[in-house]
Amino acid sequence: MIVRIMGEGQVRLEDSHLAELNKLDDELLVEMESGDGPGFRRTLQALLDRVRDLGTPLPDDSLEPSELILPSPDATLEEVRELLSDDGLFPG
Repeated sequence: MIVRIMGEGQVRLEDSHLAELNKLDDELLVEMESGDGPGFRRTLQALLDRVRDLGTPLPDDSLEPSELILPSPDATLEEVRELLSDDGLFPG
């Protein structure tokens, strides 16, 4: 799966990592629904850090179609709400 972090670039993630990332995604959804700004910021950072850790960066000149687009680290709670569907950032 190719994932783009807005403002940073793309990484290739193995499907085997989706379950772990979905847990962070679920936490992020709960914090967004409750309006927990500090929790949202902490979990978004953890999610992006984990994607960076688990993913293999693609070269800057590579332009692969992204299957998933994640918000930038400085995205606001409101901006991320606009990106989310009912299923969260990561597919099921």
